[in-house]
Amino acid sequence: MSVSDVAAVAELVLRERQSRDRGWWDRWTQCFAEESVVDMSWFTGSGAEFVRQTRRRSADGVWGRHRLSPPAVQVDGSRAWAELPLAIEFRVMAGGAEADLVSYCRSQYRAEHIGGRWQIRRITSIYERDSLTPAVPGTTLDLDPALFAAHRPSYRCLAWYLERTGSTISADLLGDDRPEDVARQYEAEAAWLHQTSLSPTGTTHPTKEN
Repeated sequence: MSVSDVAAVAELVLRERQSRDRGWWDRWTQCFAEESVVDMSWFTGSGAEFVRQTRRRSADGVWGRHRLSPPAVQVDGSRAWAELPLAIEFRVMAGGAEADLVSYCRSQYRAEHIGGRWQIRRITSIYERDSLTPAVPGTTLDLDPALFAAHRPSYRCLAWYLERTGSTISADLLGDDRPEDVARQYEAEAAWLHQTSLSPTGTTHPTKEN
């Protein structure tokens, strides 16, 4: 692992989110490998299709912004893994008033060095918690708590909002309210990075599988 590779992957991860938020569609597309997968709240599919669908949704006014923290990066040969803590911010109408919805999560990136540069192979999101608060101090949001009761605490406000905008959101996303699923996710990412495989007992052994 070299410092330059760590820096390049960190820059790639940050560029991917910046390009999305700024609507730099061509630059965003170039972040993804030809065979890539994105798995998050409202979308599962290829990186290229993720860009196309986000561009369409942004034209309809469905849009959020990201507040980013520094990514943690690990490199093993031509493979790299990064975890990016972030907050997704939306200004929405809720209960007849302007409100700020913030979803806190961390995105995990698989990247590979292909054709002389680092490219994203996979993005997976893990949801932590979210909140919905009035945008104007002193304002009350006239909302029935039952609207949120059916959703998991790691992303209940986000699920409520996305369903209002016509998205279908799974009840089985990765979230900190299901720690065993999250632990398995970390094990799978480490196995991919180091090119090992997981046995039923959770131990690893080397493999040549890509």
